[in-house]
Amino acid sequence: MNIIKAKDREELEKRIPFMPWYVEKFIMYKLPDLSPSSLLEYTRDYETFFHFLMAEGLTDATRMQDIPIEVLERLHMDTIDHFRMFLASKKDSANTKTTISRKLSSLRSLFHYLSQIAEDDDFYPLLKRNIMAKVEIKRTHRPKDTAAKLEGKLLQESEIVEFIDYIRSGFEEDIAQNKQALYAYQLNKIRDACIVSLILNSGLRVSEVVNLNLDDLDLKKKTAHVYRKGKNDDTFKTPVYFRGNALEDLTLYLEQRNAHYRPPKKEKALFLTIPNGQKEGKRMTRRAIQEMVIKYAKRFGKPYLTVHKLRHSFATDYYLQNDLYRTQEQLGHASPDTTQIYAHLTDKTMSDAIDNRK
Repeated sequence: MNIIKAKDREELEKRIPFMPWYVEKFIMYKLPDLSPSSLLEYTRDYETFFHFLMAEGLTDATRMQDIPIEVLERLHMDTIDHFRMFLASKKDSANTKTTISRKLSSLRSLFHYLSQIAEDDDFYPLLKRNIMAKVEIKRTHRPKDTAAKLEGKLLQESEIVEFIDYIRSGFEEDIAQNKQALYAYQLNKIRDACIVSLILNSGLRVSEVVNLNLDDLDLKKKTAHVYRKGKNDDTFKTPVYFRGNALEDLTLYLEQRNAHYRPPKKEKALFLTIPNGQKEGKRMTRRAIQEMVIKYAKRFGKPYLTVHKLRHSFATDYYLQNDLYRTQEQLGHASPDTTQIYAHLTDKTMSDAIDNRK
């Protein structure tokens, strides 16, 4: 099973006993169709909502699992409005408009199941009144708006090669006076350049890179086999092509993987790290890859660059040479609407190129 999905499934199973019985029923209903990662996000959203209900005195229950389904039937629109305002007023500004819409969508999915699908022993809906059916959830992800936010924050054309070259060698000069940083860089530079090169030449998600195993690579066919996001089938890995530019970096890394990271024989992960205080290499985490990219990006002069923006950088460059549907397939998007952002980004890229032509 996908490493991240396995961990999320384990975490989901820990949280379910603390949920009301009707939420557990909903999770079990959705489990065959949605990934454990998505359902884990649902439970987190429900925890926030149930804690809000208890804090507001809308239930006598002192534990989430004891909140009766009748409490949901008695909710007013004012309660949902207050919950929306509660989310928006978080001091740490953790809830953007997009996050709030997602949390409300999670609630709407639960209420829809309870009122339209689940039945009691007498064949009546479990939830007799669905307040969430009245709630309008505005679409927050418009491709054009997303593209506007990404402008100036991606690598353009020659910068893609320049950034990989900077990781290969340029970074060393910038940290020459820091012996500790220099040692870590010299140990990991081939691995780091390989990871960035692979993403910039394939558009893989960070979760897909984390989950890669040695036998997922086919250097002759230039493919990496990955579990694609949103597909809850752990029996099939999708082959994703990478450009030939990544071959050299992959070859160099594979030549030194065992010698540099000394993994145990059972460790099949492609990208390894040696944790502090340990002698054997183990699979890199999502956070480690994210922090690695940010470290190089800041020194490179692109402080807004992240792993996901590397994926966007590849997609924008790829879309310039291919059509919408090829780009959608390469990136593993469920809908072409998501891929539309690159149409807007490439429009801007092409207009800039014309303006700059001498």
